[in-house]
Amino acid sequence: MKKFNFIIFITILILDQASKLYIKSHFLLHESKRIIDGLFNITYVLNPGAAFGFLANLPETYRRGFFILVTIVAIIVIFYLLIKESSHKFRSLAYTLVIAGAFGNFIDRIYMGKVVDFLDFYFKNYHWPAFNIADSSISIGIFFLILDLLFINKGEKNEQANGVN
Repeated sequence: MKKFNFIIFITILILDQASKLYIKSHFLLHESKRIIDGLFNITYVLNPGAAFGFLANLPETYRRGFFILVTIVAIIVIFYLLIKESSHKFRSLAYTLVIAGAFGNFIDRIYMGKVVDFLDFYFKNYHWPAFNIADSSISIGIFFLILDLLFINKGEKNEQANGVN
């Protein structure tokens, strides 16, 4: 992992874990503080499932083992891709963001079996599921990968086809 990617990885991991520690030590479970009326609260919740509570109802012994195993496999695969495709700077950044987020949530799953979520966006009666910095990092990384596949990688292929280096 190149120095820039490593700095991004460490920064996201520290911000994620520090923000979760702050929430756990300054909020009661399910406590909510309004930040922007009609749009944004800080709300302390524990998510036993994956994104949007996926598989949250699975028995804890299976759920915990499943998420730990899946996360380990995902981190290994993405780290492999990061090394293999290190010459693609934008894609490397995307992989780094995904790995950093995966590690942040992995730490929660190892120690608590659940993930601390607290960013609560809403409009009127519609609430987006609460999330955290690690989730944001994963989402941004995946968005960057999609951009890379649709536009950047396509542009590189067109340049190669036209003989431009």
